[in-house]
Amino acid sequence: MSKLPSFAAFGNGLYTGKRSYNFVGKARLWFFIAAAAVVLSILIPVAKGGFNLGIEFRGGSEFTVSNVSNTDVSRGEEAVAEVAGTADPKVTNIAPGTMRIQTEKLSDDQTIEVKESLADTYGVSQEEVTSTFIGPTWGSDVSRQALVGLVVFVALAAVLMALYFRTWKMSVAAVVGLLVVMVVTAGVYALSGFEVTPSAIIGFLTVLSYSLYDTVVVFDKVRENTKDLDKRTKRTFAEEVNLAVNQTLVRSINTSVVAVLPVASILFIGALLLGAGTLKDLSLALFVGIILGTVATIYIAAPLYAVLRRNEPDIRRQAKRVAERRAAEAKTPAAVHA
Repeated sequence: MSKLPSFAAFGNGLYTGKRSYNFVGKARLWFFIAAAAVVLSILIPVAKGGFNLGIEFRGGSEFTVSNVSNTDVSRGEEAVAEVAGTADPKVTNIAPGTMRIQTEKLSDDQTIEVKESLADTYGVSQEEVTSTFIGPTWGSDVSRQALVGLVVFVALAAVLMALYFRTWKMSVAAVVGLLVVMVVTAGVYALSGFEVTPSAIIGFLTVLSYSLYDTVVVFDKVRENTKDLDKRTKRTFAEEVNLAVNQTLVRSINTSVVAVLPVASILFIGALLLGAGTLKDLSLALFVGIILGTVATIYIAAPLYAVLRRNEPDIRRQAKRVAERRAAEAKTPAAVHA
């Protein structure tokens, strides 16, 4: 109980400016870290030979075995190897008592033989083994549509933010933060080795929406703080931006925690502990992206907006007035603050 008032006091101190973290002042450091993370995220899939594409993107044959008592993946691999040794099977326990086996494209005869082999190996009837085939054309269509959706989303987000905030510089800062989230999330996904599936793409696009929402909340406070800036001499433009980030910091953290907790439950409890493999791709993209979306808004988007505007004539004149006022106060400490 004693921690609640202290946390409330912490948030109140951030809002009033009595307590402040210098996010904007250390912009170069954050940009360097972000650039390093982006470069590393690009190199990871290159070093690993690309992403681990799911069958929906690369095409192939898929078998689902239900009511399995022994979920040992090696048994499924051996069953496929007996029929098609070069099929490169990927066997996954996607749910309790259910196995999924994905292979390269098999002929009709091989498909029938693999189905029989899987039924014998796992001790189930052939009716409990289903098979499907996904062609590479369908996978390329999914990839193209996902890319088109991504480009359209980013373009619309940039235009709408420019119209809403009435400045293209806020839009640019938001989109740069969004791109950092996209690339780093993809890099973490590649590092994990999880398959890239349609569910992962859906989670990825959901993350972009969440990241944009958090950025809009912070930028709305920035706009409020910098309104009628030419009449103010208490803080410079960069300091007003930094104050806005601090004022919304608690809200950003709370929102992220509330969003991450159920996703973490799906990822660590549902997918890793209970073996619900179909949830891993979606939950990992959401888990990483939600955290990065909040971080990118605080450390990339807001500081970048301050940097983009710092050389504007009005901003420089206002900063000069603030400096003159502070110099005058330093000479007369007893002066009343304007």
